[in-house]
Amino acid sequence: MLHPVYIKGFGYYVPERVLDNLELASMVNTSNEWILERTGIKERRIAAPGQTCSDLICQAARRAMDAAGCKAEEITHLLVGTVSGDDAFPATAVRVQQKLGIKGMAFDLSAACTGFIYGLQLARGLLAIEPHAKILVTAGEVLSMLTNWEDRATCVLFGDGAGAAVLSADETAPRTGNPLTVNARIEDILCNADGELSDLLFCNGAGSSFPYKLGDVVGPENFIQMNGRELFKHAVRSMSSISTQLLEKTGYGMDDIDLVVPHQANLRIITAVAERLGVPQEKVFINVHKYGNTSAVSTILGMGEALEQGVIRPGMRILINAFGAGLTWGAALLKF
Repeated sequence: MLHPVYIKGFGYYVPERVLDNLELASMVNTSNEWILERTGIKERRIAAPGQTCSDLICQAARRAMDAAGCKAEEITHLLVGTVSGDDAFPATAVRVQQKLGIKGMAFDLSAACTGFIYGLQLARGLLAIEPHAKILVTAGEVLSMLTNWEDRATCVLFGDGAGAAVLSADETAPRTGNPLTVNARIEDILCNADGELSDLLFCNGAGSSFPYKLGDVVGPENFIQMNGRELFKHAVRSMSSISTQLLEKTGYGMDDIDLVVPHQANLRIITAVAERLGVPQEKVFINVHKYGNTSAVSTILGMGEALEQGVIRPGMRILINAFGAGLTWGAALLKF
């Protein structure tokens, strides 16, 4: 049986630059009304020129370590969930290591929008082998660099940001007075993927499937491409089904869940998943209107804001769920 694993502190960061729908409508053939009706998004954050994925992650990681009351030298493992890292290689995780002064194992994982939940599951496994470890699970995205700003179907959706959480098998609750300080027990996690659906959301550029040579013109393969209609159906189905499976596995019903913090892909998906699960609107945390789809960052960003706003309180049981390119999907049950 796995030793209980606890999240000790959260951190998140979003760039200062705000790109709202009115400005976006001046860049591409769209309108504020069109974007709101189809996505529920009003604005998103965009990284500054020269601001890398690791820069964003470091901001979030420092906040998470402060909340957990731990120093960089205490971190034994560093995980980064991203599809928009600093370089093809080395891993963005080692860039973060270097900037924060962290030692030990460090690696990236690519599960797109499900990256944070995948990272939590991997951290649970590492803590089963090394129960005295202290693991920093992070997610960071600069999706603006993968966005085709002439494609209104995708450019309205995505935003940049980063999130982080410190995990430990220590049951002792940290005492910092920080609203992002927690002692949240991970009750269980389920993750899944289906490569048969990989063509619904992808970016082929710089990969071996689309090799390039010096002087080649940047083409559409270097940017996010999406089959939105099909993706919507699979997203709703996968997020709702894995959430139900997790509740059945743990012996809980939706009445036992105090709050759902879903992946903030778009408002229509969030609403459809909630309806399938029978969750009332007041038990679903939503901030997609402020940040758009921040990929793996979104569930950390949601929980961080919910903690700061007092929406998540001690004793509450929280369900998070997500889906992403791959397709990947997952759900986690946390007891705060």
